[in-house]
Amino acid sequence: MSELRTTAALASALRPVVFRLSRRLRQMRSSDHNLGQGHLQAMGALFRDGPMLIGELASREKVRPPSMTRIVDVLEDAGMAVRRISENDRRQCVVSLTEAGHALVLADRQRRDAWLAQRIAELTPAEREVLRQAIPILEKVNH
Repeated sequence: MSELRTTAALASALRPVVFRLSRRLRQMRSSDHNLGQGHLQAMGALFRDGPMLIGELASREKVRPPSMTRIVDVLEDAGMAVRRISENDRRQCVVSLTEAGHALVLADRQRRDAWLAQRIAELTPAEREVLRQAIPILEKVNH
């Protein structure tokens, strides 16, 4: 571990590990739909934060509003989301998940949580404690 004493070395070692874990969790997603990563991420934001304007959703997902409009079009066609005219500004649309969209996100999260819980259960109690302590640190790094 002495080779991880510098910030640059730690970053270089952490990056591929986090990337592989993220990729593995994405692979655990269901393949019984034709939705891409961007669609699922937008659904996740709606699941987590509730209905919002397309512009707000675009901002949260770091895409341009026209790109988010195309994402929402696909979600709407798939029956995963609906849009309605904003009560505050009739020129804008509020997007929300349908029951089917909500169910898909929930099932997806449960599947990935189960996979991760199984891997975590294989760790020692001391290793699990290190992970518990790492969560707020990783959240801090992420923001």
